[in-house]
Amino acid sequence: MKRERFKPPQPDDPLCCCGDIDQQREYCCCEELDDACERLLRGEPDKPDIFSRFISRTADRLGLPCSAIGPLRLELSVLPPMVLIPGLLRVAAINCILGVVVLTALPGLVLWYYYVTHKRKRRTLFFLSLALFSLAYMYYLFLTEIVPRGDVSNLQLVTATTGMMLTLISLVRTKQGPGVVKSQSLALGIHSSSTTNQNTDLPRDSAPCNGIGQSKGEKEGKKTLCPVCRLVRPPRAGHCRICGACVLRMDHHCVWINSCVGQANHRQFILTLLLFLLTSFYGISLVLRSICPRQSLFTAMLYCPGVYNQYSTALCFTCVWYSVIITGGLLHLFILQIINVSYNVTEREAQIALRNKTGRRRYCGLVVETGVYSRGFLQNWIQFLTMNTDENASPFSFTDMKTNEHQKGSKQH
Repeated sequence: MKRERFKPPQPDDPLCCCGDIDQQREYCCCEELDDACERLLRGEPDKPDIFSRFISRTADRLGLPCSAIGPLRLELSVLPPMVLIPGLLRVAAINCILGVVVLTALPGLVLWYYYVTHKRKRRTLFFLSLALFSLAYMYYLFLTEIVPRGDVSNLQLVTATTGMMLTLISLVRTKQGPGVVKSQSLALGIHSSSTTNQNTDLPRDSAPCNGIGQSKGEKEGKKTLCPVCRLVRPPRAGHCRICGACVLRMDHHCVWINSCVGQANHRQFILTLLLFLLTSFYGISLVLRSICPRQSLFTAMLYCPGVYNQYSTALCFTCVWYSVIITGGLLHLFILQIINVSYNVTEREAQIALRNKTGRRRYCGLVVETGVYSRGFLQNWIQFLTMNTDENASPFSFTDMKTNEHQKGSKQH
């Protein structure tokens, strides 16, 4: 017998669980739940957003705004850092040998997981969760273990807290988006994806799916066609296989923010790194001065006698070394970013140059000079700092304006 479906609620029906009669809702939340259970028993694929609609109806019934609940989604990759970081650091604080083993194995485990996810081109919140939870846990231990010792003044506490808050604010602004290529930005005589198949004047990428492909047209500063997105992208834009979009002036895909670094957020990304480094160095110095007051900062990192006599002091010393490892990795990234900006080259363009053997390594491999967009140290930084962050515009800057005015003046003369 065919199962009878629930009818829409009637005004006189007191047993209906929905109170949406006044809003003239079409379906009842009980009907949606019944439909979902029925499809689950039959093994049929679920309708899209059926549980999201059920949650929103339930929220309306309970008097809660839908935005307060939204579509519930459990991301399992955010859970391991919440368990691994406190557990491993507390194990490492038992004695010096366990500390060396744990602090050596932990970066290796993170690098292995990065290799696996990067090879499979998968998006994961593991690294962002690791960064945020590590920052929160270090601050928690700072408040519960270091501040009660009385070695940290109120001004120093406010300074460290302000640095952490500024870092988080800058991270949120970085997460707003790298600036993607949209069809609306290609309206200058170029049709969108519906007509890109008929446009034969535009060069195609030689290897668009690997994330670092570069065609002849891109080298010459012309617009290229992305066969994946079916959009005409401006020069220096690249397709990210992890994000699934073409990013304006793409630098790289950063796993620590779970987003690409591009035209719209490159400056904010460097600012986030700078704020984190300053806050981290300042916090490490405060902790070392509290647990090893008789040694200098550099000496206390290597040798602090009696630090393992008390478990709380050993835990703080272990967290200092954990912070040093993270800070060292991000310091290396910050230095590379500063060098790349100074030579007006993105990380993606550096990888392309090394693969195609069109760039030169300098300063022990720290610099990959392509010579395509570089205009000198000062002009490169002016162009970077005045770069347009609008997602619907090309990366036009104050330097480009001066160049165009100079060319127009020379033609008139």
